[in-house]
Amino acid sequence: MNTSTENFTPEASTNSTPHFIAQLSSLDICLFSLLFLFGLLTHSYVIWLIITKSGVASEFFNLNLSVCEIATCLNAIFTLLSFLFSSLTRPIHFLKGLTITGRPLFQCLMCVERYLAVVHPVTFLKYKPLRYRVICCTVAWINSLGSCLFCMFSLISNNIHAYTWFYTLQFLFFFSIQLFCLVAVLRVLKQSGPGERGREREEENHMKRRAFHIILITTVSIAIMYLPYIIIGLSFVSSRLFINELIAFSSICYVLAGFVQPVLYFKRAGKLSCLCSP
Repeated sequence: MNTSTENFTPEASTNSTPHFIAQLSSLDICLFSLLFLFGLLTHSYVIWLIITKSGVASEFFNLNLSVCEIATCLNAIFTLLSFLFSSLTRPIHFLKGLTITGRPLFQCLMCVERYLAVVHPVTFLKYKPLRYRVICCTVAWINSLGSCLFCMFSLISNNIHAYTWFYTLQFLFFFSIQLFCLVAVLRVLKQSGPGERGREREEENHMKRRAFHIILITTVSIAIMYLPYIIIGLSFVSSRLFINELIAFSSICYVLAGFVQPVLYFKRAGKLSCLCSP
């Protein structure tokens, strides 16, 4: 989804530069620029670190998420240029499917992976080889492609109601999965008591707490990212009214929440020495 009000104003014209300035406020322009410049740099660095240092197998879902985020960053600059080059309108609508489906889907895969590692370690070890991650990501990209096509055709045809219900149901579905993983890991963590193995038990509990914190942060970030858009969309469907303050707030949340996963990865990789424990 886009961070401008254009999502909910299909009747808006995109043929003139003055209307572009009216459509995109200074806040929108700043957020798009921030998303493109810093987002593209940050996620490109994440991809480079995964390929050269961390290993593709262990961070394969994170790698695909960063690729998806780079497409979102490109969509931001396309949006800024679309009112000068009308031919970019369809690619913009197409790439919105990645922000609606791609980003939360890959975040869910990361949470499910940690859920299996904590709650079902035998199953996790069974499906740990890279080929299973490749299969999951292939299915995820196919679903994201379908979402991109749906978003493009629904927005081109001005079917905003279908578009709104589509991303609302997507959010609820992915958010439910993440909540399930969060509660399941927390439940296992609370049941973990001191055992006979001493230090090994302590390290195992540390791994479980780390998985819980990652799932918790991911779940909170996706809620902050998409919940304002759900409220905006439902308000549009029910009354065709917009809350301008909520639109501005949702834009800020959407852009800033996109940097949560890179920060988590940089911390795991030891690139944020000020946040890493000795």
